[in-house]
Amino acid sequence: MRRIRAVGRFLYGWLPRTLLWQTFLLVGLLLTLALAAWSHIFRYFEEPPRARDLAQMVVSVVNLTRTALINAEPGRRTELLIELAALEGIRIYPAEPSDEVEPLPDTRPMRLLTAEVRRQLGGDTRFAARWKTLDGFWVSFQLDPEDRDEYWVMLPPDRLEKTYAQEWVAWGSGALLASLLGAYLIVLRVGSPLRQLAKAARLVGGRQTPPRLEENGPQEIAVVARAFNQMTGDLARTDADRALILAGVSHDLRTPLARLRLGIEMSGAPEDEVGAMVADIEEMDRIIGQFLDFGRGSAQEPPQALDLVELVGSVCEPYRLRGCRIELEMPASLVTAGRALQLRRALANLIDNALRYAGEDKPLLVRVERGMGEALVEVADRGPGIPENEIERLRHPFTRLETARTNTKGAGLGLAIIERVMRAHSGRLDLLPRDGGGLRAILCLPLGEQTAGTDRTSRRQ
Repeated sequence: MRRIRAVGRFLYGWLPRTLLWQTFLLVGLLLTLALAAWSHIFRYFEEPPRARDLAQMVVSVVNLTRTALINAEPGRRTELLIELAALEGIRIYPAEPSDEVEPLPDTRPMRLLTAEVRRQLGGDTRFAARWKTLDGFWVSFQLDPEDRDEYWVMLPPDRLEKTYAQEWVAWGSGALLASLLGAYLIVLRVGSPLRQLAKAARLVGGRQTPPRLEENGPQEIAVVARAFNQMTGDLARTDADRALILAGVSHDLRTPLARLRLGIEMSGAPEDEVGAMVADIEEMDRIIGQFLDFGRGSAQEPPQALDLVELVGSVCEPYRLRGCRIELEMPASLVTAGRALQLRRALANLIDNALRYAGEDKPLLVRVERGMGEALVEVADRGPGIPENEIERLRHPFTRLETARTNTKGAGLGLAIIERVMRAHSGRLDLLPRDGGGLRAILCLPLGEQTAGTDRTSRRQ
């Protein structure tokens, strides 16, 4: 059973994956089996009449030969045998008990032929495929039923072969090729619209507007294309409405918050109360920003070559200027393809989370390095960390870990935004425990062919 499963897995690995070639392979197999079946059926019903025709020809040759030998003068029989061999290819030899003969092949056509010949010449008729060293179709006969002398007559093998066998094979192969070509065109007519639909669906998944699909062809394909075009149109209108709503939210909420903050700072209240209220306003502004970032989805910014060292340095510098302790470990340069705005947003979210949960009094480690075919950007803190069984849940929007990280604020969208950014870059976000306590959040980006970097690492405080 293990070998059978191994062979099954091997054969499955060689099977085509696309609908076009799977359907074409199935149709081609069915056509081949049908042609083979019809060939066997035709041969099965064609063999008996052909055997009767060949038997009649063999019997005629034997009877004519017997008649010629009986009527010929004894002195001219040798000349007659030579003439038959030269002109007709028919050889006649006297049979002896010590003759070495090879039987005919045991096939259905040959059985039908010999049975019919015996029916007409007699049950004592013998057959052979070789007499001594001569190959041919050998038939025994007697000049007279009362004569004990027996003779062998040989017919050339080409007289028994199917004259049109090669022509039948050629025409059958041509018909099979024509059928396979027709099957390919039929399957292609179905597979081509499906490939266009799959391509358009990938564009929709990447938050792009695909070109309108043609609504022609078979009715089922046209209905699917029409429904897809309607869906993309609805999605485009929804995106436009969402952009309009987000613009209104950004203006209608942040403008009053700015006025409220200004009023609090000018109210003359005690400094600690003012600081607490300003911190609440900043937290509200940050939550609104996260909602806006999450609602916008993936931006249409095209990928371009980015130096991650330069990008990370520019993101970390404002935090260091305001007094945050951030340690940088980066090579001289590491270039990969990416979208700068999205990556800056993802890294800033990681740093904000680390500072919020670990505290600004503890140093953060931001490291950029080259992995196995990947560029790694790591933010490591000394906060409470995340239990391993909660990591996957926290990747979803609007989820927070209250038990591990208490007294926290926010909407629970930070990791969801980062996950979306990494998916747009065909990368991933790894959340790992840090030795000595804390969390390691690592952005893993695939390295393209045009990347540069060095193994030399510098450390800056």
